[in-house]
Amino acid sequence: MSNPSNRASMRGQLTLRGVVIGVLGCVIITASSAYTALKMGALPWPIVFAAVISLFFLKLMGNASLNEANVTHTIMSAGAMVAGGLAFTIPGAWMLGYADQISWLDMFIVALVGTILGLLATALIHRHFIVDAALEFPTGNAAAQTLRATEAGGKTGKQLFGSMAIAGIYSVLRDALGVVPSMLCTLNIPGVTFAIYNSPMLLSIGFLVGFAPVAFWFAGALLGNFGIIVGGTAAGLFDVVTAQGIVKSLGMGLMMGFGVAVVLKDILPQVAGIVRGLAADSSTDTDEQSLISGSLKLDAGIIGLGAAAIAVIVAIALDLGPVPAVIVTLFTFVTTIMSAQSCGQTGIDPMEIFGLIVMLIVAAFAQIAQVKLFFIAGIVAVACGLAGDVMNDFKAGAVLGTNPRAQWIGQAIGGIVGALVAAAVMVALVTAYGPDAFGPDKSFVAAQASVVATMVSGIPSVPWFVGGFIAGIVMYWLGIPAMMIGLGVYLPFYMSLTAFLGSCVKLAYDKWAARRDATAGLSDEEKAAKDAAFQEQGLVVASGLLGGESIVGVILAFVSVGLSLLG
Repeated sequence: MSNPSNRASMRGQLTLRGVVIGVLGCVIITASSAYTALKMGALPWPIVFAAVISLFFLKLMGNASLNEANVTHTIMSAGAMVAGGLAFTIPGAWMLGYADQISWLDMFIVALVGTILGLLATALIHRHFIVDAALEFPTGNAAAQTLRATEAGGKTGKQLFGSMAIAGIYSVLRDALGVVPSMLCTLNIPGVTFAIYNSPMLLSIGFLVGFAPVAFWFAGALLGNFGIIVGGTAAGLFDVVTAQGIVKSLGMGLMMGFGVAVVLKDILPQVAGIVRGLAADSSTDTDEQSLISGSLKLDAGIIGLGAAAIAVIVAIALDLGPVPAVIVTLFTFVTTIMSAQSCGQTGIDPMEIFGLIVMLIVAAFAQIAQVKLFFIAGIVAVACGLAGDVMNDFKAGAVLGTNPRAQWIGQAIGGIVGALVAAAVMVALVTAYGPDAFGPDKSFVAAQASVVATMVSGIPSVPWFVGGFIAGIVMYWLGIPAMMIGLGVYLPFYMSLTAFLGSCVKLAYDKWAARRDATAGLSDEEKAAKDAAFQEQGLVVASGLLGGESIVGVILAFVSVGLSLLG
């Protein structure tokens, strides 16, 4: 049984109003994240944004503590990474012609299994990474500091909903009514989709990610499109189609190499210490270490039984067979630990790479249909995405003194809601637009899922993939962001160019703030406070633009499905 003091410490943190606000926000953020991940091939962490919005709405309803806001934003942001795990894997099966073999129930089971495995794993490892190893978890730290610095009021709400409304109306004019064009400044360059995408969402992604990372992204785009496709074909080295295959292979290799390098450099050297730390954590049975039952010994039994039950569900419901089901269950625990380590040290969660690794391991040990491989990658990606999210939330809780059990329960609520919503949105999008709308140079680039599909079906240019893979590892060791470069190489040029323009806006925004503060005659503390408020304003407006377009995109998809059913 749980200790009464533990229950008492959750009072005022996990509240009914917080759950209601968190669930409503989770539905919106999950739907938005699924659309964003498929449309843009990227998914910024929503944690800081969710923290600001949670505190704002709680304060509208009366007094609110930072801990209540922290638990509420844990619920609100949980579904985003569940959606990311599905969006980064399952559409690859659509690209290979398996859309009719994947139902909403299949996707929901994949998302739910990944969510439960992620929750069980984080219940096991949370103390080691947050308390004993005390990793940085920069995103979680940022959320905690944002909550401390934020004084949410009417202005925040006006900025958020105003920017959402502007982006939403603009999206309707563009996508539903055709009043404004989708592309601007297009140029006819063979093999290169040169244009500016008329998208507030993509501009916002560039703004939120920042100038320096997006500059590497854009450099990759220049290398792939103008260095290889334009330059290579002009030099007569290969034709346009061959050059495009080389670019895709190189981009995939860079991203895969980066993911493997994270494992080799940042995670594997820590394995022995992690194992010793987990063993040491279990030597003392205290309520503070237990997130499920109030007793570590009982927790261990619950986790073991839960993992066994999940293996049975995977074997039966997804028809994977006993051996693949056991491999998936065991290796998901391993990869969630790897995900926590990566997020704690770098702030990066290469969830689809972990899904690919486990998928390839299963394929090596068992004969399994290609479509089932995407289920495996999806389960692992969802679990790793959820683990990265909740470990960041735990870090924010450690900074603010939030009860981790309240956060874990909040994550469970948000994860399950996210599984339902993400599966529904995925079905709506593929039904509305058709499976042919997903893939490179399509309406939904689904970059990560395309990589998974290519690994299943065959790589266009193996030598370039291998070269990119090795380069990705070397770059990571040298501190060069190979993942961002690989993303730029892989994605259509118009997306990279538009994101780069958004990052240039962020650069100008920061320089304007610095000049304004320098001429205001303020003290260092006053400058810091004013800068924090200014940065929060930019975050809220950019997030509102991103959310407005992505939410309208989901609504239009549901409307299209409804009209097709009525017709």
